[in-house]
Amino acid sequence: MPCTALICRTGAPELIAPPGVYRPQADTLLLAEALAREPLGPDSEVMEIGTGTGALALQAAARGARVTAVDVSWAAVLAARLNGLRQRLSLRVLHGDFAARSLGRRFDLVMANPPYVPSPEARLPTRGPQRAWEGGTDGRRIIDRICASAPALLRPGGVLLLVHSGMCGAETTVRLLALRGLSARITTRTSVPWGPVLRSRGAWLRARGLADEGDELEELVIIRAQCP
Repeated sequence: MPCTALICRTGAPELIAPPGVYRPQADTLLLAEALAREPLGPDSEVMEIGTGTGALALQAAARGARVTAVDVSWAAVLAARLNGLRQRLSLRVLHGDFAARSLGRRFDLVMANPPYVPSPEARLPTRGPQRAWEGGTDGRRIIDRICASAPALLRPGGVLLLVHSGMCGAETTVRLLALRGLSARITTRTSVPWGPVLRSRGAWLRARGLADEGDELEELVIIRAQCP
């Protein structure tokens, strides 16, 4: 997949990613490509849910947007702040739950690369790097919260960009967003090789009907939803 915008910008310092902070991967780059297609400017208010290193938030800030980035990991918050300083870009990076930290605010664009990997554990982890990918038994614990919160987060005409695995039910996400009054559709589909987490739970995924025998590729989707 080609490098996109700030993530691979010529001359930009390499992103700092301390242990436990999610590094930009195929899903990050896919979302970066979707972000690059959205009109942004100095008057645009943007929020990123689960910023990690801040790669996507920095991409939006480089285009002049006023960006608020949120993460439940203090290590990620510090990494994103430091990456913003190193690239001389202004970011407001907050620690905590995205719904609580955005209460009463609306944005022109909200983007998220949430935890979406289906897990044998129903409870979400409260610490450690696993928080960046564990999405509960159906992978939808955080996705469903974002869908429920989207109408309150978006200004009229505002856009939600959401990336997640095809295992989590892309059509379910589109349907939930539509039920909340947003115009939603899948804009991009791609496939990437299974990483170590999926490979380690392949038998469980097949037993749950989330993967077929012999599957070695994971479908990633971008969902774009717009507020009327």
